[in-house]
Amino acid sequence: MAKLRVKETLAKLKKVRIRFNLGKRQQVAIPPAPPKPVPRGFKVVDKYPLYEPFAHVAIVQNPKTGEYKYILDELQLDPLERSVYNRILEILLAEIESPKDEIVDPRRFFAEEAKKIVDKYRISLGWLPDVSWYKILYHAERDLVGFGRIDPLMRDPNIEDVSCDGVGKPVYIWHRNYESIETNLEFENDEELDNVVVKLVHMAGKHVSSAFPIVDASLPGKHRLAVCYRREVTPFGTAFTIRKFREDPYSIIDLINLGTYSEEMAAYFWLCLENRASIMVLGGTAAGKTTALNALACLIKPGSKIITIEETAELNLPHENWVSLIARQSYGLGGTSVGEVTLFDLVKTSMRHRPDILIVGEIRGQEAYVLFQALATGHGGMCTMHAENLDSAVKRLTSKPMDISPAYIPLMNIVLSVQRVHLTKGTEKKAYRRVIDVNEIADYEDYRSALKWNPNKDVYVSSFDKSLMLSRISERIGVTKKELIEELNRRKDVLHWMRERNIRSYKDVAAIIAEYYARPKQIYEKVLAGEEVKVVVAAKNP
Repeated sequence: MAKLRVKETLAKLKKVRIRFNLGKRQQVAIPPAPPKPVPRGFKVVDKYPLYEPFAHVAIVQNPKTGEYKYILDELQLDPLERSVYNRILEILLAEIESPKDEIVDPRRFFAEEAKKIVDKYRISLGWLPDVSWYKILYHAERDLVGFGRIDPLMRDPNIEDVSCDGVGKPVYIWHRNYESIETNLEFENDEELDNVVVKLVHMAGKHVSSAFPIVDASLPGKHRLAVCYRREVTPFGTAFTIRKFREDPYSIIDLINLGTYSEEMAAYFWLCLENRASIMVLGGTAAGKTTALNALACLIKPGSKIITIEETAELNLPHENWVSLIARQSYGLGGTSVGEVTLFDLVKTSMRHRPDILIVGEIRGQEAYVLFQALATGHGGMCTMHAENLDSAVKRLTSKPMDISPAYIPLMNIVLSVQRVHLTKGTEKKAYRRVIDVNEIADYEDYRSALKWNPNKDVYVSSFDKSLMLSRISERIGVTKKELIEELNRRKDVLHWMRERNIRSYKDVAAIIAEYYARPKQIYEKVLAGEEVKVVVAAKNP
C-alpha cells in the first residue's frame, strides 16, 4: 500500500466526525442494514475468505438463468456491541495521537493504537467477550482508516472495479472470473451513501460538495475514484466508481499466459522497444489498454529514463530511472483554471527532463500534438487511446482537438488494438482480452499488418517477412533481416523459459530481461540448457 499520512487522515476524520455521526452519542444514526443473504434457489459456485474471520464471499448462480451474484458475508455487530462501538469511536478519535513521522501502513498503526486504548477502557465500558471486542476493532478499523462498508470489496484481489449507481441500487463489481455481477451490498438512504463518498473523497485529499459535485481522484493505494455527488448531476443520488490498482501488476508473462499476447508478439515488441520504436495501444473502455501498456513497459531497456504522464496514477513500472507525473485539477472557483496542471503542461515539461521514453497514459487532447513533436525529435514514445481500430484512431488524431498533421502519423511506428472478446473454452463462455491486430505505419493511410489474431483457433498469425519495422531496424544496426528474426526467436525462447518456470512477477521478469540485455549470449545458453538464471532484484525504498 502506498504511503499515507495518518496524521492528515485522522485530522480530516475528526473534522467530519459529526457528519459521520461520530461526534455525539445522541447523533448516532440507525446502523446500516447488513448485506442481504443468498437469494433462494441460488447455488454456491465459489467461495473464499476476504479477511479472516470477519469477511468472506460466496459467488452464487441462478440455475435457471445462469445469473451470478456476489454475496458478501461480513460479521455484524449486535445491538449491545453497536452501543459500545459508538462510544469507543468517540474515545479513539479523541485519544489516538497522530504519528510525527510518515508511516507505511496506517491500518497496522491504527490497530496497534486502538488495541491499547480499548484495553484501557474496556472495563468501564461494560463486560463483553473477547470475540465482541475483536468485531468492534474490526469495524472501527474498517470505518476509520479503511473504505467503510465497501472495505471488504477493496480487499478482494479478484475485483477490478467497484461501482454504485445510486441510493437503493445494489453495488456492482467487475470480477476477473465472472465479469460484471451484482453484489448484496446496498445503500438504503442518501445520508449513508453521501457520508461514505465524502469519506472516500477526503481520503483522496479532495473536496466534494453540491457546488463541485464531480470529482476524479486517487485513493490511498492508487485506486482511481470517480464521483457524482448527490442529485446535482444524477437523479438517482450519489454515484461512484472505483478502479482498483494492482500492487503486483500483470507482467508480460502474465498476459502471455492469459492469451492477450503470444510469445512471438512479445519478442517482437521487445526487439522494437530496444530500438526506440513508438507504440500506441488502442481499445474501448475496460479493454485492457493500460494493462497492456504497463506490461510492454517491462521490456524497455534498463537504465532508460522513463517519464510517465497520467491524469490518475495507474502505471507501475519496475525501472529505477522512472519519473511519474500526474495532472492536477484547478484550485480556482467558478470554472477558473488557477493552479491547474494539464496533461499538455506535463508533456511539455517532460521534454526538459531528457526522457528516453515518454509514456502518456491516455491521449485525448492537445497533449497528443506535443507527444508527436517529441517523437519527431527522436524520443521514444508510448501511449493509449480510446478507439476501436486504427482507422478510427487516425481520424481522431487528425481532427480537433488533437489536430495532428497527416505527415506526422508515421512517427507512431506500431499500433496494436486490444479488445475484450467472448470465447468458449470447454463448456464455458467467458470474456478474454486479446490483441486483435498489430499494424506498422509506413505512411498516412499506408498500414502494414505484422500480426493478426485468428478468432477461430485463438492463435496469432505473424507476417514478419514483410515487416517494415524489422527492415528498418536491420538497416539501422547493420544486420540482415534474417539475423534479426533469429534474435527475435531467441527472445521468444527466453520468454517461453520464464513461462515454464513460472517467473511471472513484473519485478522478476524485468530482472531477467535486464540480465539478457547485459549478457545475451550467456543467458541464452543457460536457457537452452534448461539451467536456472540467478538474478538479484534490487529492492526499492518503501
